[in-house]
Amino acid sequence: MAGFSDLKKMSKNSVSALAKELEKTTETKSYKDDRFWSPERGKDGNGYAVLRFLPACEGEEVPWARVFSHGFQGKGGWYIENCPTTLGKKCPVCEANNELWNSGIEADKEIARARKRKLSYISNIMVVSDPANRENEGKVFLFRYGKKIFDKITDSMQPKFPGEEPINPFDFWNGRNFKMKIQTVGGFANYDKSEFDNKSPLLDGKDELLEKVWKSQYALAEFTGADKFKSYEELKERLETLLTTEIKSSKKAEDEEPIRESLSEKFRKKETAAAKKPVVEEDDGGEEDTLSYFRKLAEED
Repeated sequence: MAGFSDLKKMSKNSVSALAKELEKTTETKSYKDDRFWSPERGKDGNGYAVLRFLPACEGEEVPWARVFSHGFQGKGGWYIENCPTTLGKKCPVCEANNELWNSGIEADKEIARARKRKLSYISNIMVVSDPANRENEGKVFLFRYGKKIFDKITDSMQPKFPGEEPINPFDFWNGRNFKMKIQTVGGFANYDKSEFDNKSPLLDGKDELLEKVWKSQYALAEFTGADKFKSYEELKERLETLLTTEIKSSKKAEDEEPIRESLSEKFRKKETAAAKKPVVEEDDGGEEDTLSYFRKLAEED
């Protein structure tokens, strides 16, 4: 520890030193994960890139992680959480949605649709061509995508028509590049025209280069790790808090009587205006990290 004489010597530089430390404490938290790549669209709403889906990492059997999540806004705030059904566990939101759906009331179904779980997949990719950001080319990233793109992967592995050869698009030597063609349809990214190219080896099939790529990939197990999911009790408490706030906000200010209603009744009292923000559907194509997307919306309010 510095003595008093040292303290005096350092006094001239004390302000600048503390200012640097102050910058560290006032940094704005960002939810952006630089490991992830996402396509960029032009002013016309269209985008194009060529990707190569990469094989499973060492110690992992499947080259994708499958994750469900919930993200919706109510009068009581935002509910932004990974869904425990990803791990085969119970989810209070899914249970509430089932109750709403089975009520037979169309207004309930609309609320359940707005609060349904969103499906996304995560894989390692190499960016072969990225006209909007050439610096990404040749690099390995994580890529989050939705059901539509996953269906195209499935179709390549399990062809529906006679004469079509099954292809493993994740294979280094016998896989295919994925030509991502994005159009904006109804305000949302549409991937219908995306397709796999002809079969070809990545990096000309040079094993020494492919091994480097393989060793630079990111493990996917972290995205389905238990630490990424809150307990049923924690999620239920958060949901109940959000719903209770919704009900109280609809009461007159002078009425402070406690409200006791079923989840279905609480959901029915929610105003549809609370769902004006766009909701990422299960087949959204995964242009953005779902939870980050909803966090951005929450920050805007």
